Amino acid sequence: MRIAIIGAGVAGLTTAKVLLQAGHDVLVYDRTPDVGGVWSETRRYPGVTTQSSKAQYSLSDFPMPKDYPEWPTGAQIQAYFAAYAAEFGVDEVLRLGTEVTSAARTSDGRWTVLTRDGAEVFDRLVVANGVFCEPLVPAYPGVEEFTAAGGELLAGTEFHDAEEARGKHVLVVGYGKSACDVAVPISKVAASTDVIARQLLWKVPRRIAGVLNFKMLLLTRMGEALFRYIRLRGFEKFLHGPGNGVRRSMLNSVGSVSVRQFGLAKLGLVPKGHMEDIVRGAIGLATEGFFEGVEDGAIAVRRDQVITRLLEKEGKPWAELADGTVLPAELVVCATGFTQGVPFLDPDVQERLFDERGNFLLYRQIRPIGVPGLYFNGYNSSFFSPLNAEMAAVWIAADVAGIVELPDDAAMRRAVVEQLEFMDDATDRHHCRGTKIIPFSMHNVDEVLGDLDLDIKARVRASHWLNPIDPAAYRGVTPALVARLASAEPRSEAVPQAPTVEDARPRDIAG
Repeated sequence: MRIAIIGAGVAGLTTAKVLLQAGHDVLVYDRTPDVGGVWSETRRYPGVTTQSSKAQYSLSDFPMPKDYPEWPTGAQIQAYFAAYAAEFGVDEVLRLGTEVTSAARTSDGRWTVLTRDGAEVFDRLVVANGVFCEPLVPAYPGVEEFTAAGGELLAGTEFHDAEEARGKHVLVVGYGKSACDVAVPISKVAASTDVIARQLLWKVPRRIAGVLNFKMLLLTRMGEALFRYIRLRGFEKFLHGPGNGVRRSMLNSVGSVSVRQFGLAKLGLVPKGHMEDIVRGAIGLATEGFFEGVEDGAIAVRRDQVITRLLEKEGKPWAELADGTVLPAELVVCATGFTQGVPFLDPDVQERLFDERGNFLLYRQIRPIGVPGLYFNGYNSSFFSPLNAEMAAVWIAADVAGIVELPDDAAMRRAVVEQLEFMDDATDRHHCRGTKIIPFSMHNVDEVLGDLDLDIKARVRASHWLNPIDPAAYRGVTPALVARLASAEPRSEAVPQAPTVEDARPRDIAG
């Protein structure tokens, strides 16, 4: 089939790679001049690094260079994805610097994709523009007089060079990883750096007590099992039953270490609640140098505050906070999240995509209900986003071939609604309109592969309970699917028994 993919971030690239290997004619659109999505040179801010360590942020069949640091920089990640595209021929089907303005269904069930270069028709459409595509900048009152006085208001993704902050009074809005990341380089050159934090979030040290890599605790199946999932399996039943006290102690002990390690009590930056509540906000890796900057006075954190208005005073730009404090603010950088939307899709399609609260209704985070021929990838933000995107790409290729046994539309809708209701409770509705699956990353992988009867060896999965998840363990999944598709009967006939992952792996996936 001829398949269009909108977005050349990790989700778009891995979807293109899998579909190409499955024999399809693929074209990938992206409005930026380079691949990488959030890692594009046009979008990354100074100081950005991965949150997961490099091994866990890798794709299954393309390890990161050995000389990369444990937490690679934004430029290194972009180079990695560019190399991935070149390695698997995806670079030959890219149409960069090209924005999709609309994608509409045709009368015969195909899709017309419109860009400035004209319209093209495809059999299937994959939306992979990502949930971190459009930055959300608050509409502050007084912004006109603020900018007239020389003030500048930017999204974090629009701030590319710390020199833009030199000698200025800067406010960084937010307390997530990106806000803390960008505050550090700004503080080294700015006249003042104030972080406006509506809510303090728990921060996980890169190395617990300066020694143990955090991935040994939270990037394992055990770490994921510490948070209650909608359906409990195996040892999870013990952890959330008789072992609940042990489970809570294990999780909250990380919070206690964080308080001591960063000196949060002395700094007045201990978040409310317990580390167990981390999933209800955002799980953030502590930025190197951030708390040190607070301690030495280079960074001031205004906790439990928001900007109520921007203003001009005596010909200069200022910002007023909720407690009445007025701060000089020549530059305001908003690391305040993103909007999740697909404005290029027809209104009739969008009506089917969302519930009454604006949550995406996607089965397995991939397939909208009642919109045949349309798929989403990258709408499963996780600890292991590349791996989750890669396994979703495998699912898409299988469904395009008609070999996924799906429930009927009503059953799929019930499953999606049930999942959303669960995530509402688990994350206090902080699930990005249904697109964030943290902390249940591997549950999603298991469900996606379970639909395909493709998975890695049970003993390898078991090893991931105590050892960090190794995406390389899944490198045989795509070859297994391709082998299945090559041997499959026509759709009107029975689908033969698929080969196992072990049968099709290029080398021992137990590794």
